[in-house]
Amino acid sequence: MNTKIFCDIADIKLIKKFGRKKIVKGFTTNPSLMRLAGAKDYQKYSKKILKVCKKPISFEVFGDDYNSMKKQALIINSWGKNVYVKIPVINSKGIFMGKIIKELNRMNIKLNITAVYNAHQTKKIVKCLNKNSKVIISIFAGRAADSGKDPVPEFKKKYFNF
Repeated sequence: MNTKIFCDIADIKLIKKFGRKKIVKGFTTNPSLMRLAGAKDYQKYSKKILKVCKKPISFEVFGDDYNSMKKQALIINSWGKNVYVKIPVINSKGIFMGKIIKELNRMNIKLNITAVYNAHQTKKIVKCLNKNSKVIISIFAGRAADSGKDPVPEFKKKYFNF
């Protein structure tokens, strides 16, 4: 397992700035951050980011079901070799997105599985993956802490001992 630092931003000026930092290995965005950065058209703005960002970068699907996620993932994947498709671990109905994770992974699409809060979710994700694939698992320790739950005990579990 390799731990890498990714900046969670969508502001093009900040991406340029942090893109020059060695410690930053890539970037991750989401629709809310894109809106805050002034994006009116998600695809056009993403392609502007790609003009200045050569490091790995994740763009998130908007879809909330298998079919819409797959369609959007295929489009996002086509934007560049450094692009990761960001898929939430569960949808808005609380359903684990294992089927789409597994299918996109089989298609060799680079994935960023996001909004992961615990070891159980991570184990379920890993069961869906080809071990040689390029996948980022985005663990939301900060958001767990913001809700009043100490995330440290969760990370002390044999998180990556599969």
